[in-house]
Amino acid sequence: MSLFKARDWWSATLGEGEEFDQGCLCVGDVDNSGTGHKVVVGSYMGMLRIFSPHASKTSEGGQADAQLLEVQLQNAIIQVELGKFVCSELLHLAVLHPRKLSVYSVSTAGNVEHGDQYQLKLVYEHNLQRTACNMTYGTFGGVTHHSLCIQSMDGMLMFFEQDSYSFGRFLPGFLLPGPLTYNPRTDSFLTVSSARELESYYETLAVATEAESRQDPNLPLKTGGKRLTPDWVFVLGEQALDLCVPSFSHASSHIFILGERNIYCLRDNGQIHFMKKLEFNPSCFLPYASTDGSTNLLLGNHTNMLLVYQDVTLKWASQLSFIPVAVRVANYDVKGVVVSLSSDGHLLCSYMGTDPSFFSTPKVDAREADYEQVEAEMKKLQKFIREATRTQILPKTDSEDDLCITTTVSSSMDNPSVKVKASSVVKSSKLSIGVQPPLAVTQEQFVLEVGSSKVVVFSAFLNGHYPPADLTGDITVSYSSPTVPKVLQSRFNLPPSLVCVACPPPKATKFKITVDTNQPPVDLSSIFRFSAKSEDKDGNSLAFQLLSGAKVTVLASKTSRYRIQSDSFEDMWLVVKELVHRFDQHFSQLGIKDFKKSFSGPLPLEEYFLSVDNHFQLRVSAQKYQDLLSERAVQFRAIQRRLLTRFKDKTPAPLQNLDTLMDATYSQVMALAEAAEENRALLEEAFVRLRSATHLLVLLLSLWQGLTPDQTSILEATLLPLLQDTPQLGWEESCDAAVSHLLRTCLSQNPKDQATSLAQTGGSVLGLPSDTARLKKHITLLCERIGKGGRLTLASEAN
Repeated sequence: MSLFKARDWWSATLGEGEEFDQGCLCVGDVDNSGTGHKVVVGSYMGMLRIFSPHASKTSEGGQADAQLLEVQLQNAIIQVELGKFVCSELLHLAVLHPRKLSVYSVSTAGNVEHGDQYQLKLVYEHNLQRTACNMTYGTFGGVTHHSLCIQSMDGMLMFFEQDSYSFGRFLPGFLLPGPLTYNPRTDSFLTVSSARELESYYETLAVATEAESRQDPNLPLKTGGKRLTPDWVFVLGEQALDLCVPSFSHASSHIFILGERNIYCLRDNGQIHFMKKLEFNPSCFLPYASTDGSTNLLLGNHTNMLLVYQDVTLKWASQLSFIPVAVRVANYDVKGVVVSLSSDGHLLCSYMGTDPSFFSTPKVDAREADYEQVEAEMKKLQKFIREATRTQILPKTDSEDDLCITTTVSSSMDNPSVKVKASSVVKSSKLSIGVQPPLAVTQEQFVLEVGSSKVVVFSAFLNGHYPPADLTGDITVSYSSPTVPKVLQSRFNLPPSLVCVACPPPKATKFKITVDTNQPPVDLSSIFRFSAKSEDKDGNSLAFQLLSGAKVTVLASKTSRYRIQSDSFEDMWLVVKELVHRFDQHFSQLGIKDFKKSFSGPLPLEEYFLSVDNHFQLRVSAQKYQDLLSERAVQFRAIQRRLLTRFKDKTPAPLQNLDTLMDATYSQVMALAEAAEENRALLEEAFVRLRSATHLLVLLLSLWQGLTPDQTSILEATLLPLLQDTPQLGWEESCDAAVSHLLRTCLSQNPKDQATSLAQTGGSVLGLPSDTARLKKHITLLCERIGKGGRLTLASEAN
């Protein structure tokens, strides 16, 4: 615990749910305005922010006034750096993404009432063939401008000179990437290998074998090339968190390494200068000044402390409100402002000081201890400890549960009741109910009384014009027992009569599915008792009218074949599922153990792909609406700024039809918003229908090949990796990745692919595909390989 606290000068909170690391912060005059340092922060969510901090007497609006720019980039931001990356003396911003390196210029786009308007302009970018880990920059080879070196996740150093790629080299004996930095005094590169050794590379980089010729380790080396070896190696014995080569003056020639338990200082030739053992877990560090041959360091740790060292001597310690993952030093009105960043987005500009704290410790009345009372309390506590050690403190696993849930569905079809019985005293009991859309319940949450039994009654109803993909519901009860908090879950099934009613069978249908059994035909009216209103007296056919409008017919033949047909492919899922379930239940009650059901094919892939295409087109439309809304919103704000400037002008000027343009733009924004909302509702319906079609395809595949329950679960998890679509990740790309993984592992026709599939790295980032041709091809190939006897299993078991 520190006696002093870091004095807040300026602070900001960056977004919600964003993540940051040590490479996400840099400080400098990014706009080349000469008005002082700016703070550049990038997050793993792709958000780039630039701040110009200044002291504010009031906390309201401090962050908004200091924020110069906020841009949402498409990919995660791993590292940001400022340097002369163009043939000029101006500073530019380099942003490293997992698969891209972008260099931007930051400049003012104009002056408005609230201040300067800044813009981010792309100067050049490099698309990387390998997934990047970190980067460093410097005057490689003594050039005047800055070049960039990127380390990939598989150990390749890629060198870039402005907008051109120079060459690449693979690090020897590489396993995991470590920190990377450049030493301008020796023109060498420093990194820490997986062997926990600090390695320096200089002469062998230029003459080593080109990385592109070393793709296959079985190929011989190129003639004339040499093996890449380090110039010198220093054994650390621990993993390094960060590397830094400060260049305060020409006299300083030190290399600083932050380990997990120690700080190392080496000379440029690899000889150790000093080492400091730490009594805590460090999180970040920064050598920031040099005086009289010694170096000052800022060191953050996991106890929310910011320490100042002069070589190995602790000079100052201050308390922060968070764990810093990156720290920098900047100069404003206050010289030597410490800029620190936490992993969850707390940005703080503070300074070291001894401002007095006005908190005074209240006086405590001095009194003598009552030894008899203390002894009695000690005996009471010892007795409590002895009783606690005799009994289990943790709950017994074989004992009866504190709560018991019983779920029943009433004869009125839509009124489930839940009975919660408590066998012991429980606290903070809450019951939550969840059903699949478009189903809904009259009340989703209930508060239960303490230590009593309670019956909860609610109603379920269809809140949409399309059937759900599942008629099951989940009940979750969270409570606190006398020892630990617990969660109890239960599941109930709603009857099909909630979403359909009996009706006369239609004369013609579009889609048909046939299911075979090895038992004599069954009277359908005896199985589906709620559909007794059907006109067929022999029980050979039944028809169901879904409340959404579609009709599904079940026909039974004398040869134990059952045909399900409808004008909607997705709507047949609930009827087929219920038919198979009731067959199993019926023959199980009769005591028949060898009952089997099958599907002879062919698989209705063409009908299934119609649902896939419909869902994909709605996702494409949603993206188009989003882009158009962004364009119209930018246009609307620009018109607003111009109108505001005209209205504030002392000399009235004509509006030049800006009011008409503003009204038209507003109408377009509202029309696009309504269209986007309508498309969102259609997309939700399309995803539910796609889930129904996918469930039906999985059931037919399992009946076709007789898959086990475990194999059916793997297939269902592959074709339905998501329960709902999100703007960042959709069903098409997730399903394609899962199906591709199965085709490369357990369903691969080449045993070599199965052995090397887990070692493949550098996959592309999942995103909305351009079309569904690749997904359809992979699903068709999956069905073909399952039809040829492919065994679905986990990748670890297949290998």
